[in-house]
Amino acid sequence: MTPVITNAVGVALDIARRDESDPLARLKQRFHLPAGMVYLAGNSLGPTPVAAFADMEAAMRREWAEGLVRSWNDAGWFTLAESLGDRVGALAGAAAGQTMVCDSVSVNVYKALQAGRSLRPKRTTIVAEGGSFPTDLYVAEGVVAGAPGMELLLEGVDGARIEDLVDERTAVVLVNHVDYRTGELRDMAAMTRFIHDKGALVVWDLCHSIGVVPVELDRAGADLAVGCTYKYLNCGPGAPAFIYAAARHQATLRQPLSGWWGHATPFAFERGYRPDNGARRLLCGTQPILSMRTLDAGLAAIEDVDMHTLRAKSIAITDLFMTLVEDACRTHGATIVTPRDPARRGSQVSIAFEHGYPVVQALMARGVVGDFRAPDMMRFGFSPAYLSYADVHRAASAFNAVLEGGDWRDARFTARRAVT
Repeated sequence: MTPVITNAVGVALDIARRDESDPLARLKQRFHLPAGMVYLAGNSLGPTPVAAFADMEAAMRREWAEGLVRSWNDAGWFTLAESLGDRVGALAGAAAGQTMVCDSVSVNVYKALQAGRSLRPKRTTIVAEGGSFPTDLYVAEGVVAGAPGMELLLEGVDGARIEDLVDERTAVVLVNHVDYRTGELRDMAAMTRFIHDKGALVVWDLCHSIGVVPVELDRAGADLAVGCTYKYLNCGPGAPAFIYAAARHQATLRQPLSGWWGHATPFAFERGYRPDNGARRLLCGTQPILSMRTLDAGLAAIEDVDMHTLRAKSIAITDLFMTLVEDACRTHGATIVTPRDPARRGSQVSIAFEHGYPVVQALMARGVVGDFRAPDMMRFGFSPAYLSYADVHRAASAFNAVLEGGDWRDARFTARRAVT
């Protein structure tokens, strides 16, 4: 844990010492960040990697404008789903040939749940978290609605814990590695073992852990996983998502979106569908190549760094932030809901406060960008790749000043915008 710092001089010395000795300080230059901004919304949308500007220029002017249709071969467009998938998989502890970059998280959740059901066809329930990110629940509801006799059971609704709901009826469990609201981290290995002991399969949602928390899909024995690339992987708004299927399942799983890119020989143009023998069977149709081209810069910005080094800094800066804001939170009725135990949290700090929305808006006016999730959750994402300890100190100071000064009461901060 970060020691409690008792005076301003001590704070300044501690912050300076940490930044001077930070082995990751060099990474910040790999990102374009607006001048004067402390960006704590990487758990919603990561900043632009500097290398992405040149990559997009090349993709537009050379590969598309000049290469045209030849670039499917010459620029490797047709195999991007696989080559990028292997790179994402490496960050998630997955051996090559098990991960595809494709489609959106919502589409991939649907494919993964249906693939899991296909491997446990006689079982009749899907289990998920009642507090899961809405798209996971909406998609799970859709899967159940299209499968007569299938039932969706939710943690916090139908039982207190996932462990109370998984039994001999369970086909698939959909679970988040890191809770998007509270930042709480699940023990992937332990949960996977429990689910397997019940004969069920697990789909891990990695959206809020990939890129900042060590993920070990293969070592944990995971069956399927999904995740996005636009948060801590910094690959651009709406960048393609990814889906993982353990090699042991690939030959037998079925996913329902049987588009031509998942065919064993797509350019044979056969009349009937014959799925690829490997992970390409997880694909559907033509992928958004220009969006996929931004992934190179996003992945390159962090893939040469040991994930455990990133994790160590993540723990340190989230500890520091919580230490610096806890007194103000206590005084003004706000509650830090993210676990203080590093083993139980991801890389964000979430603070519940009745007036959280205007507080976040007031912070943005001071150049500190976080986000808000209804009904009362302020979320601050801490990416160790581009945040310094000085950034964290500035953000905490601004947070304390907004609470103590009551800036958030200004009417300009209360009007809700479409995206919070």
